[in-house]
Amino acid sequence: MGKASTTILTKTVIDEAQPRDDRYDIWDGRLAGFGLRVEKSGRKTFIIRYRAEGGGRNAPRRFMTVGRFGTLTVDDARKKARQLLAAATVGDDPAGDRQTKRREMRMDALIELYEEEGCFIQRGKRQGMPMKPLTKQYTVARLKHHVVPLLGHKRVSEVGTGEIERFFRDVSAGKTACDEKIGPRKRIVVRGGDGAARKVFRDLSAVFSFACRREIVESNPCEKAVVQKTDNRRDRFLTLAEVTQLGRACDDLEAEGVNAKALNITRLWALTGCRRDEIAALKWTEVDLERGLLILDDTKTGKSLRPLALAAVALLRGLERSKSSDYVFPSDRTEDAHFQGTKKVWPDIIKKAKLPGVTPHTLRHTMGATATSTGEALALTGAILGHANMRSTMIYAHVENDPARKAANRVARKIAAALAGTDSKAKVAKGKVANNNVAVKANSAST
Repeated sequence: MGKASTTILTKTVIDEAQPRDDRYDIWDGRLAGFGLRVEKSGRKTFIIRYRAEGGGRNAPRRFMTVGRFGTLTVDDARKKARQLLAAATVGDDPAGDRQTKRREMRMDALIELYEEEGCFIQRGKRQGMPMKPLTKQYTVARLKHHVVPLLGHKRVSEVGTGEIERFFRDVSAGKTACDEKIGPRKRIVVRGGDGAARKVFRDLSAVFSFACRREIVESNPCEKAVVQKTDNRRDRFLTLAEVTQLGRACDDLEAEGVNAKALNITRLWALTGCRRDEIAALKWTEVDLERGLLILDDTKTGKSLRPLALAAVALLRGLERSKSSDYVFPSDRTEDAHFQGTKKVWPDIIKKAKLPGVTPHTLRHTMGATATSTGEALALTGAILGHANMRSTMIYAHVENDPARKAANRVARKIAAALAGTDSKAKVAKGKVANNNVAVKANSAST
């Protein structure tokens, strides 16, 4: 077991235990084999370790979770650990028995276990960190609305690649779709289809990866499933002519009295390429107008620095600041929330602009497409959009703010002109007239 610990686990000791780059264990000096595991995320769990099969130096070592600190007190956890360790000394294998029982658990129970213990980022620079509350909410909802109705009654050991493929096809065919009223002002609307099938397939694969790490299953049946895991269609983006239509629609709706917050949020989506809530939930503390920067504290990929184009700076300077809220676009109803009315206004915008099927995220693709088609380097495009995958991050690390801001100005200048309706065929016509004048003068000189 190694050198005996002299640390007595107490609430004070546990409270002072801070997370490190790697998880670590603190073993109790009062009860051998009882300890505390501190994860990188800061989560603290009571554990035990023992030798299986009656002990002995050659017997396999087992680790077993006793319970989470907070749910159990130190004294309760030590008492429970003493019972489990006593059982192990007479030949029992508590961890092995638990794994055997877990392999017999049903899929609905696995989903519940994943909700309690498995909703953590699996890859990328935020690996090991908890999902954001909204991400977790949507993930668990998809699992419960699609997986539980179709696979919830099956044991986890019964779900193989064939069952996964049938599940995918059933969700695509809409077998899990429903529209159920659950209260006076609330209802659950579940839509199937290809997009829903792809999303919940990725969620289910994460659940099985979690089950593999917990030794509940031996392999992930989603890995070999023959299904369309990604959407191969080209991402939609707007041409500059379509951006002009969008800008005119916003101007017309503003003249008609539509909420200006929703329209300005739309304009900033186009001018910055930011994600939906990065603008809708933007705070003044994240805006540096002097340096032309957005310093976003909490994005999809963590803290992010974005260059602000002059057109976006001008728009933000023109907004009236609320004295009672730090949000750039505060809620009309409460001071401690941001404006959330864009979902109601957006359909009116795209209808007036005659751009069916366009979403707010399309404007992010538009910024990227305009940047690359204008000849901007991929590194600068990644800096504008705040990309954080490994390859983009390596390039982004060498991009300073000044050239990124200049790139944002060059790209947003075109989009700003299109929003204002000044980037039109008039410029082309004006250019043709100028060329004709030059040609006339040249002919006159030759005669």
